[in-house]
Amino acid sequence: MSAPLRLGLLQYGVGRPASVADFARALEARLEAGRAAAELLVLPEYACVELGAAMAGGEATDEARELAAMVDAAPDILEAMRDAARRLGVWLLPGTLPMRRGDGAVVNRAPLIAPDGRLAFQEKRAMTRFETERWGVSQGADPKVFDTPWGRIGISVCYDVEFPKHVRTQVEAGAWLVLAPSCTDTLHGFNRVAIGAAARAMENQCYVAITPTVGEAPWSAALDVNRGQAAVFGPVDRGFPEDGVLARGEPDVEHWVFCTLDPARIERVREDGQVRNHRDWPRAPFARPTAAVFA
Repeated sequence: MSAPLRLGLLQYGVGRPASVADFARALEARLEAGRAAAELLVLPEYACVELGAAMAGGEATDEARELAAMVDAAPDILEAMRDAARRLGVWLLPGTLPMRRGDGAVVNRAPLIAPDGRLAFQEKRAMTRFETERWGVSQGADPKVFDTPWGRIGISVCYDVEFPKHVRTQVEAGAWLVLAPSCTDTLHGFNRVAIGAAARAMENQCYVAITPTVGEAPWSAALDVNRGQAAVFGPVDRGFPEDGVLARGEPDVEHWVFCTLDPARIERVREDGQVRNHRDWPRAPFARPTAAVFA
């Protein structure tokens, strides 16, 4: 059985780095602050897009121009993320970054980076209206799972966690923890992610962790307003908090949120909980509903 995991979630205050080197220095300082208390560090979706304005030449009022500049810079940004993980010796999910796929489409990729610099990607599968209608980011690949020293985990990026089958596919492949980095500009958006994450944790009897970008960045076309708070959700059952919330940050300010997660607790509640949501998930699709007949 895997040992407990010390998880660190960064509510990431959007800044204004002038270059990839500037971003890399700030990233390493943030990670240095988190690594003393955690083994796996998680940053929000699109956190690195704070670079977009500088990459586009200054004040970026054009979303398309900002995205194109970020895609061009993505290889250098990713290498800076890998360097930080290697130097600090941490497992790192550094948020997500827009990258060009082999067919030319831009997708939103979340890299999970090992302390030796090896990495693997989860692409965001479900696109928000902003991503498809205004930003031109395309649907990504199907869900994957990642083997780590603490067992298998999944990544369901932001909007993906609002869909039961995305997380369920990862859980059925052995994930006991799902990471859901997010980027939302309203409390409506943040609460959709949080409610989805809590529901996925309940129905799968697993852990789900979220962490958002926070703060205002009027110089950025894509990250102008950012709302939310990090949180870790677990099963709503014996041995866990009555509301399923294991940790929660202070809204809308940058800081680290830490939580120790034990996979053994997940095994116990799935076997001997008041309910067995994980086991009782319907194994076959329901028939198409027919209208009930009143007699």
